[in-house]
Amino acid sequence: MLEKVDFRTAQREAFRADVIAGLSAPAKTLPARWLYDDRGSELFERITTLPEYYPTRTETAVLREHAAEIATFCGPRAVLVEYGAGAGLKTEILLGALENPALYVPVDIAGDFLVASASRIERRFPYIEIRPVVADFTEDFDLPADLPRLTPRVAFFPGSTIGNLAPRDAVGLLQQMRRHVGAAGRAVIGFDRKKDVATLVRAYDDAAGVTAAFNLNLLERINRELDGDVDLARFAHEARWNADESAIEMHLVSREEQTVAVDGRAFRFEAGETIHTESSRKYALDDVARLADSSGWRVERTWTDPDGLFAVVGLA
Repeated sequence: MLEKVDFRTAQREAFRADVIAGLSAPAKTLPARWLYDDRGSELFERITTLPEYYPTRTETAVLREHAAEIATFCGPRAVLVEYGAGAGLKTEILLGALENPALYVPVDIAGDFLVASASRIERRFPYIEIRPVVADFTEDFDLPADLPRLTPRVAFFPGSTIGNLAPRDAVGLLQQMRRHVGAAGRAVIGFDRKKDVATLVRAYDDAAGVTAAFNLNLLERINRELDGDVDLARFAHEARWNADESAIEMHLVSREEQTVAVDGRAFRFEAGETIHTESSRKYALDDVARLADSSGWRVERTWTDPDGLFAVVGLA
């Protein structure tokens, strides 16, 4: 099912380069994509079941409520390309509603997790061909050249993951999706909508500490893969609201003055200094329309929940 690709060496080098650059910067930061190794992906799936984390259950309800309309929007015999496929639970809703889907192409950076997810989807839908692609969807990549061409292609990007991208990167991803699906293609994308700050902070700093473990796992990954000596007990998870960016930010806060070693290099932290690991931008529907327009798409359909917490948007 999954083609053998020498991806791990290139991925480790990219991870090393990003960590060295990010920890060397005056305001330390690490790209959010590195949160999602196999362990991070498992922890994130746990986050989606937490009572504080409304996005997953709300989006899932929207998909279930409007599955038939979304399937009609996608069209029959669709090739469904999912970016950041993860466990693929929401994908089952859409695949189950589509009329005779031709192919499912899940794309994810975590290869082992992708294989497990694709295998489960294959058991659930044995009549659908599945072609997993190991790739970092935030970077340029090509889909397999032999994918069907005389059938509609649909980009599927649920989970409000687009909010993790800076505006320029979100435009770049949407433009890449347009290239992948073609001028006649469509996209179905989840957007978390703007709401009160208290609800947002709770969603990213749960009482059980699963989100903290997810964030701290990035430091564990540095230790595992880059010969780091980071003491996780000397860092704390923090979620904070950035009003200027309309985003919840995740940070790893140094509890004290310290020096950590990574790949033979030393990095100094002051007490209270942070590593910014993720931003999750929240959108008004007008923001979504502007983003689509600037990326070569237009908003054709919008499906939302009764409370207006989340939107699933159809682009054409």
